[in-house]
Amino acid sequence: MDTITIGTGTCGVSAGAEAVLEAFQRLISDNQNNTILLAETGCMGMCYKEVLVEVKNSQGEFLYGDVTPDKAAQIFQEHLLEGHPLDEWLVLQNHQEGNERDFILKQHRIVLRNCGLIDPMSIDDYLSKDGYKAITKALMEISPEELIQSVIDSGLRGRGGAGFLTGIKWRFARQSPGKIKYVICNADEGDPGAFMDRSVLEGDPHSVLEGMLLCGYAIGASTGYIYCRAEYPRAIIRLENAIKQAEERRLIGENVLGSGWDFKIKIKEGAGAFVCGEETALIASIEGHRGTPRIRPPYPAAAGLWGKPTNINNVETLANLPWIVQEGPQKYAELGTEHSKGTKVFAMAGKIKRSGLVEVPMGISINEIVFDICGGIKDGKKFKAVQMGGPSGGCIPASLGETLIDYQQINKTGAIMGSGGMIVVDDSTCMVELARFFLEFTQNESCGKCTSCRIGTLRMLEILDRIIEGKGEQCDLDQLEELGHQIKNTSQCGLGQTAPNPVLTTLNYFREEYEAHVQDKCCPAHSCSALVNFMINSENCTGCMICTKDCPVGAISGEKKQVHFIDQEKCIKCGKCITTCNFNAVYKD
Repeated sequence: MDTITIGTGTCGVSAGAEAVLEAFQRLISDNQNNTILLAETGCMGMCYKEVLVEVKNSQGEFLYGDVTPDKAAQIFQEHLLEGHPLDEWLVLQNHQEGNERDFILKQHRIVLRNCGLIDPMSIDDYLSKDGYKAITKALMEISPEELIQSVIDSGLRGRGGAGFLTGIKWRFARQSPGKIKYVICNADEGDPGAFMDRSVLEGDPHSVLEGMLLCGYAIGASTGYIYCRAEYPRAIIRLENAIKQAEERRLIGENVLGSGWDFKIKIKEGAGAFVCGEETALIASIEGHRGTPRIRPPYPAAAGLWGKPTNINNVETLANLPWIVQEGPQKYAELGTEHSKGTKVFAMAGKIKRSGLVEVPMGISINEIVFDICGGIKDGKKFKAVQMGGPSGGCIPASLGETLIDYQQINKTGAIMGSGGMIVVDDSTCMVELARFFLEFTQNESCGKCTSCRIGTLRMLEILDRIIEGKGEQCDLDQLEELGHQIKNTSQCGLGQTAPNPVLTTLNYFREEYEAHVQDKCCPAHSCSALVNFMINSENCTGCMICTKDCPVGAISGEKKQVHFIDQEKCIKCGKCITTCNFNAVYKD
């Protein structure tokens, strides 16, 4: 039977996947064709090519990109009915050849092993990929202590940001006294530009549930919670469906697989507070309190949810576990570097040609990800930096592009691995403005409990505002550094302790940009509106008068079919003239 599979993750839906799905449904119905199966799947990783449609038949497997309802009709007619693939729209053939082969070549998919390949709403699809065999093996053949040792031997470190050894964390929870213990899946993904956890939950929810089962069995817990932000409705729907299906198969609930061990999983929807990604704030939120961090120790492994021993791992960490148990810890440990084993999933965004999800072995360089996998920088511009780790991370300049994806190596740059968001910027990006963007985010998201974070980040933000408005002074740079280090050293939780990172790393690597803003009152990237003038190139201007009509303050003058001019005293630097000009006549100086 021929199969049409459409990627209906959030990225696919935002690109029009639902309309493409409906088009194929109509085509199949109108042709009264019972030999073609229509299926859905999660994110396939190539977000830049959505909508993605895969056709499987006797000829092989063909992946089409940028599919629209009109293209769907042509694919159906020529490929499905007539047997002639449309080569010009193909991005991959048999998962190996095609226009986007380089995107796949250096990846190693463990966490994403099933994403884009199975129907996330079908437990049978997951079972066909050896789903729930790991928990079956553990319950029948492996003691909890042996399972913990296996995870330690694999070298798996927590993928939520801190990078603590997962097996050691489990051991602490198991050794903590008490009959009641909890497992929490942290799916509160709040970093701007990050969508790794969402895509895994939407594309392969059962792998996360199985990871929670393995953790629960290892530490002796009987209840698990998935803390997922309510802004992920598709992920929540698929999780609820997966839990229901697993309960019906007695894989979750009472007497799991006849072992005598009970393990229930519940979903707690978060309201979207970034600080609730921190363990103790997350626990407070589940308990029904305001999501604010508490001082540690005691750590959650000793006194977590409702004061009971609790283990918290993020989505990516848990999704690794079934593979590790099935394939063996040594096979996982063979990947990566001495101190950073396995693979890492990154959400690639920014000024790159191929944005989306990539999973790479630890030890690959930043340059390999940016250029070999993601195709380099768009529009022929120059690679400037990557922002790693979200608001808690930092900026790594292009000069350090050979830095390896390794916890120690990334930390040496002043950034952190974080949960896996990587935003690539080109030479049109102002690093001062970028640092301000992330600091504004963390300042808004601060719970306000400690003075260092609540007031310190506000003072830093005020300084950055002055700098990008052309009102900064040289002493502001020293004060930014001093405040940044004080906040890092005195804040109560990880949010405050890492909030200054984007500012400190950009000050370190791009200090000349800060000095240009302060001393020369100019923005080298021509990005900060207060420090640039909008000009009209006389050679390109056709006198079409569109910019004249659209200028909100009447700052542009000129006769029809004559060169126009911008009155700098009237200009409010809104940039509307640049966006409306069809002849590239307006530029920033």
